[in-house]
Amino acid sequence: MTDLIATGHFSTADVAALALLVLGWLTFGLVVEHPPKGRSSVAELMTGYRREWMRQFVTREPRIFDAAIMENLRQGTSFLASATMIAIGGGVALIGNTERLLGLAEDLTLASAPAAVWEAKIIVVLLFLTNAFLKFVWAHRLFGYCAIVMASVPNDPGDPLAYDRADQAAEINISAAKSFNRGLRSVYFALGALAWILGPIALALATVATLAVLWRREFASHSRVVLMQSTPK
Repeated sequence: MTDLIATGHFSTADVAALALLVLGWLTFGLVVEHPPKGRSSVAELMTGYRREWMRQFVTREPRIFDAAIMENLRQGTSFLASATMIAIGGGVALIGNTERLLGLAEDLTLASAPAAVWEAKIIVVLLFLTNAFLKFVWAHRLFGYCAIVMASVPNDPGDPLAYDRADQAAEINISAAKSFNRGLRSVYFALGALAWILGPIALALATVATLAVLWRREFASHSRVVLMQSTPK
């Protein structure tokens, strides 16, 4: 990519738009996981509910309901991991077929750009998708760990290990959810990065739109208002 910048195929606007994309991705992740006081994100609110779930789990009989929830969480994570893997395979195949890249450029009336430019833009998308895939795989594994720890929670609430094990399960569950959310954000930004095909202005606008959508869902959605009601600690 450095050579493409040096030869003028990537302009200053391209570099600035790409920097905005990466900076927005990193910054928004930090804000979601460490929100300002008095403005909790949906992700942070859900951590309280996850801890409360495990406390209720100790006294729930039977525990089939909890097992079903864990299975649904693992299935959802597995589905997204598979989807990102397929998308990565498609992107790699496209990079390996220069004729298709140039054909895409002609369709968009951007044929003056060499194939290397298109490859670099697709690689950026693939990097986001690869990060998402790795996060989903790790989240899937952590949900599995959580299920095992939950299975080790004694049936007797009076057992001194019961609530300690439940707290351990909650923390693993929270870590899994954090990894899952990071993967999902990477998918959102990968979709935004696709706009670079249309140029740096399109990429900048797509980045702003992606940030706006994510901000609303984390800090200004109706679901957040509902979660704020009687939020568990």
